[in-house]
Amino acid sequence: MALPLVTRLDRYILRQLLAALAAATGALVALIWLTQSLRFVELVVNRGLSLLVFLQLTSLLIPNFVAVILPITTFVVIQFVYQRLAGDRELTVMRAAGLSPFALSRPALGLTALAMALCLVLNIWVVPKSFAAFRQYQFEIRNRMAAFLLQEGVFTPISDQLTVYVRSRDPDGTLRGIMVEDDRQKDTRATILAEHGRLIETAGPPRVLLVNGSREEIDKKTGRLDVLTFAQNAIDLADSTKDDGIHFRDVTEMSLAELLHPDPRQLSNPHDYGKFVVEAHRRMTAPLTVFSFAMVAMVSGLSGTFRRHGGVLRPMVAIGVVVGLLALGLAISNLAARDPDLVGLIWVQAILPGLASAAALYGPMLISGTGALRPGRVPVPQQVGR
Repeated sequence: MALPLVTRLDRYILRQLLAALAAATGALVALIWLTQSLRFVELVVNRGLSLLVFLQLTSLLIPNFVAVILPITTFVVIQFVYQRLAGDRELTVMRAAGLSPFALSRPALGLTALAMALCLVLNIWVVPKSFAAFRQYQFEIRNRMAAFLLQEGVFTPISDQLTVYVRSRDPDGTLRGIMVEDDRQKDTRATILAEHGRLIETAGPPRVLLVNGSREEIDKKTGRLDVLTFAQNAIDLADSTKDDGIHFRDVTEMSLAELLHPDPRQLSNPHDYGKFVVEAHRRMTAPLTVFSFAMVAMVSGLSGTFRRHGGVLRPMVAIGVVVGLLALGLAISNLAARDPDLVGLIWVQAILPGLASAAALYGPMLISGTGALRPGRVPVPQQVGR
């Protein structure tokens, strides 16, 4: 009778791995989310952003957090669970029952395959879409918040280039005594005064209709003050008045196809092409990084001889290897961004440690010709005389 594909022992170890991975990833994601969302607290405290909108905005960053820390948490979980099994002598009993390193590592390999699939989906599809939604939502909030940011008797900075003062606000929404300091035009500062006005809701940035006012500008070339009076004038309260029809997106919100074949209009600097290429290959190699980190943890947990009092040398070496691989990955990415011909090093750095660790763990077993335990061949421990 053949052995089942998944044994009770596999399920026992896999349950511990899955529970630990969910707990570690959830805890780290919550911690990172808390630290990163602090920069948006000012919108809630000082600008009246609702808690629901705050949670909706910051939750769009969570997929990226998971994608970044998943390789690290996979390594930590496999390292922790197998070291605990070794400390409780469970691995010793399993080895005495004839289980090979491959049989012992099957639950970890199953967890690694699941983490690789999740990392692939996140990096290729979910993270770019969530980043694009985040930036769009952030843009809409910053531009549309002007509708309720204006306070009576307060100089309200809508942006670094735009400040609005309103003397009073009527119950029907009419604004009285309006002054606008507009520095959005390059090399030109305009002061706009109006008796009253009203906010206009549009599909784009919020606008305010000014009635019976004047626009004062100083010509820097001649030093002359230019004054233009108007009966009605509408101005927008967006961060910038520039609209060239091109939305320059960050590499994090672009799809894989856009990164590999970027629109020339998106390349404000020809040297940015390397950043596009590096980001594309980083996304494709992220699952391989999960595999490599997991194999390093398995070598640490399943190799070596039994020690009665345990050992910290192998875990510390494994942690040092992973930290070194993370630093090496950053260095290679920076080099490849400057010289796209070096992009192949990203693949080498992602997969070579995993292959080397697999060879170290499974190589002796393959050379000796032994494999997983077969039915009917359970070795019986010999009695040792006193």
